[in-house]
Amino acid sequence: MSPLRLFGFLLLTLTASAEAPRPNILWLIAEDFGPHLGCYGTKEVATPVLDAMAARGMRFTRYYTTAPVCSPSRSAFNTGMYQTTIGAHNHRSHRDDGYTLPKDVKLISERMREAGYFTANVRQLPAEAGFRGAGKTDWNFLPPEKPFDSDQWDDLKAHQPFYAQLNFQETHRTFHAPAHADPAKVEIPPYYPDHEITRKDWAGYLDAATELDRKIGKVMELLKRDGLLENTVICFVGDNGQAHVRGKQFCYEEGLNVPFILQWPAALAAPRGFVSGSVSDRLLMSIDLTATSLNLAGVPKPAGMQGQVFLGMNAEPARQYVFGARDRCDETVFRLRTVRDVRYRYIRNFTPDRPFLQANAYKEKQYPVWNLIKELAAQDKLTPAQAVLAAPTMPEEELYDMQSDPHEIQNLTQSSKPEHQEALERLRGVLTQWIEETNDQGRVPESEEVVKNAGQTKPQAAKVKKRKKD
Repeated sequence: MSPLRLFGFLLLTLTASAEAPRPNILWLIAEDFGPHLGCYGTKEVATPVLDAMAARGMRFTRYYTTAPVCSPSRSAFNTGMYQTTIGAHNHRSHRDDGYTLPKDVKLISERMREAGYFTANVRQLPAEAGFRGAGKTDWNFLPPEKPFDSDQWDDLKAHQPFYAQLNFQETHRTFHAPAHADPAKVEIPPYYPDHEITRKDWAGYLDAATELDRKIGKVMELLKRDGLLENTVICFVGDNGQAHVRGKQFCYEEGLNVPFILQWPAALAAPRGFVSGSVSDRLLMSIDLTATSLNLAGVPKPAGMQGQVFLGMNAEPARQYVFGARDRCDETVFRLRTVRDVRYRYIRNFTPDRPFLQANAYKEKQYPVWNLIKELAAQDKLTPAQAVLAAPTMPEEELYDMQSDPHEIQNLTQSSKPEHQEALERLRGVLTQWIEETNDQGRVPESEEVVKNAGQTKPQAAKVKKRKKD
């Protein structure tokens, strides 16, 4: 090939590469939802749409949010930063005090917009969908005046490439889905009492998942109708763990482990690391989805972003550890921190003098098993595993072997086995280092006035009583 022809070929190649279409990116976000889908092995739930998405795409089994409750978790994965680093760690905080994000920290929607993406938090869907998006943001900081360009589904087709979120309320309490699951057949974790109330409550949660799947099916129909299915990356995730007593608001597996299914569009070349129809056990955090979504859109990972890229040419090495944190939720103050590797979970309870079932108006109203545990404890009708939840205090440290004890029942901190003591010392050190290196803001407690008003400053405190949707 002559030098002139070679130059022309290279010019055409570079031009075609530069003009290659960037994918649309759609996040489908379920509230308060653990990995309770058919494709994750859950029984008494009907989730054919998400199961099919997993079969076409990738399903991740070790995907963790950074907090077990919505507002700090959403503050984290919408910025790619730990909520404890950016001062967004207390649930529903900084709503009326003018607090803004630290310098150089931005919402993913802002970064996508700067890169030429149209952004949307979809509330309004076409009539044939039969429902509205929840539109939930719930950030613990003052957002920019216009964090998204639109809330209309019908704006997406005409504004590509787009980055959009669509939020689903179904698996958030109070459950209101049609009944399908048989309470007698659902599988109850051993740390909950096997009781009629527990079974009915668990069945209602699974029915909510079934309804969630139906609505996602409607979204898939809209994507196909509008010609968007073949050029849109679809990410289905939970915003925090399951809506059960030891799930949401606590740092056990069930509070932080959520489903993550990624479907790559057939019309676009898949990124390095994506394997259609596969299951990945890689340790991931929700802030990693932020960094990776930007990378897939052609946006370099911003300097200082704590999320890691896990797909594509700029993919980073797999994490050895994932971290989680829980601070004040509503009026209830805890400070809990956790780290896990592929085998062990370590939890440090900085407020061990308080009971697991410390008074919380939201949980007492919305979680029937919360009150059931207290009643059965008073009657001495709980098993040892269940009685832990009703104890007057919490251990300062907890260590669990996730291979042999996936329900996290046997606290190994007092074990004499060398491997357990090695894991304890190692994870204790890793967590301490993480707290220091990430500048964990939870080391500084909120004022008593802010705690008393559940995160609101005095002029707004009266509104708290009117707001009761966690």
